[in-house]
Amino acid sequence: MLDKTLSPASFEQRIYEGWEASGAFGARPDSAAEPFTIMIPPPNVTGSLHIGHALTFTIQDTLVRWRRMQGRDALWQPGTDHAGIATQMVVERLLAGQGVNRREIGREKFVEHVWEWKAQSGGTITRQLRRLGASLDWPRERFTMDAGLSEAVREVFVTLHKQGLIYRDRRLVNWDPKFQTAISDLEVENKEMKGSLWHLRYPVEGEAGRFLVVATTRPETMLGDTAVAVHPDDERFKDLVGKFVILPLTGRRIPVVADEYSDPEKGSGAVKITPAHDFNDFAVGKRHGLGMPSILDADGAIWLDEIEGELREVDGVAEPGFVRGLAGQDRFAARKAIVAELERLELLEKIEPHNNAVPHGDRSGVPIEPRLTLQWYCDAATLAKPAIEAVETGATEFVPKHFENIFFSWMRDIQPWCVSRQLWWGHQIPAWYAPDGSVFVAKTEDEAYAEARAKLGADVTLTRDEDVLDTWFSSALWPFSTLGWPQKTTELEKYYPGDVLVTGWDIIFFWVARMMMMGHHFMGGVPFKTVYIHGLVRDEKGQKMSKSKGNVIDPLELIENFGTDALRFTIASLATPGRDVKLGRKRVEDFRSFGTKLWNAARFCEMNGIAPDASFDPTKVQTPLARWILDAANNAIAEADAALEAYRMDDYANACYRFVWNGFCDWFLEFAKPALNGPEGAEKAEVKGVAQHVLGTILRLLHPVMPYITEELWDRFGYGPEFSLIRTPWPTPVAVPGAEDARAELDWVVKLVTEVRAVRSEMNVAPSVLVPLLLSGASTETLARAGRWIDAIRRLGRATEVRALEGDAPKGVAQVVVDEATVLLPLADVIDLGAERARLLKEKAKSEVEAEKVTAKLSNQDFISRAKPEVVEENRERLAAAQAETARLDAALSRISD
Repeated sequence: MLDKTLSPASFEQRIYEGWEASGAFGARPDSAAEPFTIMIPPPNVTGSLHIGHALTFTIQDTLVRWRRMQGRDALWQPGTDHAGIATQMVVERLLAGQGVNRREIGREKFVEHVWEWKAQSGGTITRQLRRLGASLDWPRERFTMDAGLSEAVREVFVTLHKQGLIYRDRRLVNWDPKFQTAISDLEVENKEMKGSLWHLRYPVEGEAGRFLVVATTRPETMLGDTAVAVHPDDERFKDLVGKFVILPLTGRRIPVVADEYSDPEKGSGAVKITPAHDFNDFAVGKRHGLGMPSILDADGAIWLDEIEGELREVDGVAEPGFVRGLAGQDRFAARKAIVAELERLELLEKIEPHNNAVPHGDRSGVPIEPRLTLQWYCDAATLAKPAIEAVETGATEFVPKHFENIFFSWMRDIQPWCVSRQLWWGHQIPAWYAPDGSVFVAKTEDEAYAEARAKLGADVTLTRDEDVLDTWFSSALWPFSTLGWPQKTTELEKYYPGDVLVTGWDIIFFWVARMMMMGHHFMGGVPFKTVYIHGLVRDEKGQKMSKSKGNVIDPLELIENFGTDALRFTIASLATPGRDVKLGRKRVEDFRSFGTKLWNAARFCEMNGIAPDASFDPTKVQTPLARWILDAANNAIAEADAALEAYRMDDYANACYRFVWNGFCDWFLEFAKPALNGPEGAEKAEVKGVAQHVLGTILRLLHPVMPYITEELWDRFGYGPEFSLIRTPWPTPVAVPGAEDARAELDWVVKLVTEVRAVRSEMNVAPSVLVPLLLSGASTETLARAGRWIDAIRRLGRATEVRALEGDAPKGVAQVVVDEATVLLPLADVIDLGAERARLLKEKAKSEVEAEKVTAKLSNQDFISRAKPEVVEENRERLAAAQAETARLDAALSRISD
């Protein structure tokens, strides 16, 4: 007997261990079944399960379980990413706690410590994914630093280098002074900060007393200025183009250039150009052939080596001694000193308060510096062309389609990809340097030495490049490296390309696009046919979750309190493609009730002797009730299939919810009670047979999104061997004779009872009060239906009788139209209709006032432009709710006759 109370914690771990031990998650490369492949977005090995993981993995697991039940050979490829900076930071911190410094122990010993940490603590995220019910093929788990994937990385790097698509270049990168490495744009977080805009006077050469004023938020970088840019059409400066100004403090002559980068409307209209310390300035410097001296070192301190030879004294403008005194100073200390000196020299025109988006390292927390360094680059523009064409031709499709625009905007303007990082943890770049500066790129050190001997004609000592590859480089190979490439494996043959990739929009460029580029180049085709883009998880008000706001939701805590299935079903019900998911604890708590409803319905069936019956033939049912519920099940299956095919998790969840809660639990079981409580016979046998059949259908239908409760009920009822639901065939519609007539009849009864209940609720009629239902204008068939279902209507609609209205309608009735008939409820002797009308009018007035208030706010363009998007959306939802309430109250008022 099922427990009286649903307790997910009592069976979730047991069931998962049973599935995993039985090999239920495993792909079968030797089977003839059509493959279905999803590549997991590999979480960082340092990570813990967060609510974003819960969203993407719930979607993926739902799709995989559905396809598996359809008979597809499903491979859901698991694995983790080595997460270069994050992992190095974690291990450095642990070692520091033990009094160990990374640089003191050296690279080799440090990497050993990282592998030790990975063995002990690197499995946290995979254990937590099991808690979520993720049915990944765990024996196939990969790691981006394992031997096979490392071989793939070396193969790709060497091949691209030979093809001229990987090369070294001196360009600007995002430089993290704390970690002392280049980082990707994804690892940069822009923080809005209160700062200043300093307006500096640059003396015009040969024109005493004339200055060109530039505005800057970073005065310390002026030491590296190599030009001042003005707009070609700016009349104020036309006579200065081609002339020179004297760079304050350093005394260097720098030209005035005409460039459209300068905005006449911003600042002073003139822009200082520091090519080595600003991405836009770098582009200007390239266009005009400007010098690019660096004036900050790896620590973000003043470094004068590249400008020392150009320092010269200019009376009242420049003093080399002051500049030399800045050497080694932190950039922000130098800023204060430079501003003070410019003020002393009367070269500081004014200072304005200025809010500025300052880039910070997302892990280090320090301001990022654009820095000119020698790095390894990949020719992304060449690799991007086939990927762009794949989306243009439909070989790869984005769902929703509008995300293709983001993909195209990035890919059609793609810049060289900096693939090197100045870290110790990661794939060390397979490049070796000879004493004369020759570079030898090879898969192994022995191959590099062989190439060096062949080129140089003698044995030389080679030094390996100390940099490692960007983490995204190895994850770009994920769809084929995990399947054994560069070896030709059975898995590679069968499971590449994948069917669908599920991920968030924020890594379309960083991961999705790069997998497409590498897949096309090395596999000759798309790595996946569909890219399903889901939104981000926000709190119930639409605000971004953050620790500082205190609105972060822990999925494991939700699982502990409400069960895994409640969390998964909530996520699925809210997962509209491309839209952010507004998730709150209350929503999960509410959807726990859905699991409880199913559990209680199953327990009711069990208590009434309903059990699996292999001999039951649904195509031979006779009663309208049996035909009606089978027809409804068919519709639910069709809706679920259509929704899942279209990646509409919300529609799938809602179709299941409507059928299970409304169709099966609220109506079928209620309609079935008289037969179940009656004598043995054909009707009772058929009701029990169809109940067990539909319950089995429900468990299969819900299994992809609610795997635990469905497996527990499946096993406990004996529908199949233990842990077998996961491999049980997906339900398919059955032929239902007389379905149309049964649907018309039972839908009418449901509609009648529903409308009557609504009227009673609106009029505050107590459940204990019974009233007759009078039908006006009812057809003969309607009256006959009412007669056939009188017992159910009496019990569910709290009615004494249902009969045709004879003569005029009595005074004081509430009425509602059901098909061609008007149903009248005589309430004059039951409630005070005048008081009810007054109450409804009062409630309507309140909802109208609320609607007017919110409408006024949304009509205010100042509010729309200033308010946060989530606040605007919240007000739109409030308006919709108020308008819906007004409409409901209007309908209720219209039902009361004078």
